[in-house]
Amino acid sequence: MLLISGSGAVSVAPASGEQQWEHGWEAGGAAMVQPALTADGDVLISAVAMPAGAGIRRLSVSRDSSGWKVAERWTSTGLKPHFNDFVVHKGHAYGFDGSILACIDLQDGARKWKGGRYGNGQLVLLADQDVLLVISEEGELALVGATPDQFSELARFKAIEGKTWNHPALAGDVLLVRNGEEMAAFRLPVAGR
Repeated sequence: MLLISGSGAVSVAPASGEQQWEHGWEAGGAAMVQPALTADGDVLISAVAMPAGAGIRRLSVSRDSSGWKVAERWTSTGLKPHFNDFVVHKGHAYGFDGSILACIDLQDGARKWKGGRYGNGQLVLLADQDVLLVISEEGELALVGATPDQFSELARFKAIEGKTWNHPALAGDVLLVRNGEEMAAFRLPVAGR
């Protein structure tokens, strides 16, 4: 289990509560963002006020006979999620850099693109289609290509009214979006039908 706080990241064994490893940083302020794993097992964390400024950090975590080892691979300011979760797809991370969507390369943290203003929206990855389903803070749904070559908004429409900070959810072919005022369900077409 990985816990993020103003002082850093701490891994704890779920069964015993024993601390396994930690990675600290100076300056407080933890983000409300879920950490993510890369395909090769590294950990991606976000913090509001790391020494290099807001951004995302890639940690290499390993264990040998002497114990746990944690090493920073890079810190990037190309993606700065502070309110919104990010997703990992085919060697890249996609998420919000403030209120604008961005993509970074997981090899070095370099920004590949930045585009589309969605406020403090949320996103879900449709991995089999290489598409991000984005809900804007204003209740607009957008489909954005989950490819590193360029920002490409494929479609956008108003789904619900009011400030929308909730994650969209998929249940089979039904897309659910909601906020504190209303909720909507959309049946999505399924390929081959």
